[in-house]
Amino acid sequence: MPNLLFHPRYPKILLAIFLLYAAAWSIHPTDVKDWALENALTVLALLFLILTHKRLPLSNISYTAIFIFLCLHTIGSHYTYSLVPYNDWTRALLGRSLNDILGWQRNNFDRIVHFCFGLLLAYPIRELFLRVAGAKGFWGYYLPLDVTISFSALYELIEWAAAVIFGAELGAAYVGAQGDPWDAQKDMALATLGAVICIACVALINWKFDRNFGAELRDSLTVKPDVGPLGEQKLRDLINHVP
Repeated sequence: MPNLLFHPRYPKILLAIFLLYAAAWSIHPTDVKDWALENALTVLALLFLILTHKRLPLSNISYTAIFIFLCLHTIGSHYTYSLVPYNDWTRALLGRSLNDILGWQRNNFDRIVHFCFGLLLAYPIRELFLRVAGAKGFWGYYLPLDVTISFSALYELIEWAAAVIFGAELGAAYVGAQGDPWDAQKDMALATLGAVICIACVALINWKFDRNFGAELRDSLTVKPDVGPLGEQKLRDLINHVP
């Protein structure tokens, strides 16, 4: 039996599993309005992946990372992030709650998922940079990290806008700050940490097995002789060449 990860229909298998999984978690959510709001971005993400699959199929590793992240997000949207009963689950399995084991004082499921956002999605974003933008060397590591952090900040802005627009209980459930004034900053910091770990692992693997790693890194940081200064000089050149 061939390894499932290399099966040509692997992405479709993952999609089918996720749709069944999401359907199961859509039954009797804690807050229907929050569930719908949380899953709006999930639907957009799935549509993007489906519509671009033929022209830009990602690696099965990228699809797996996205799948795991969406599965975690689905749990959060079912209960609302601040009410996910992970302590009950670990207490049933280990005899102690996860908060007791780690010394946490609040429900940290949202923090776990923000960390996983960086850890799991930095690699698919890197793949897009390498295959679409042609990023190489240093830029193939830095730019995916930078964009992952930017997406995390953008999501915090979306949460803020949703809280302002919908207000009251729905906004509070969607943001999930649990009274922490630094919630957004901590979420972004954890997403950054996850992304740094992911990109560092990729860089370490390439350093170990890619003989061109050092040369490509150096070449990506050299000034390209065929590209001069931009800004006002580029503007002047554009104006002078207007027919």
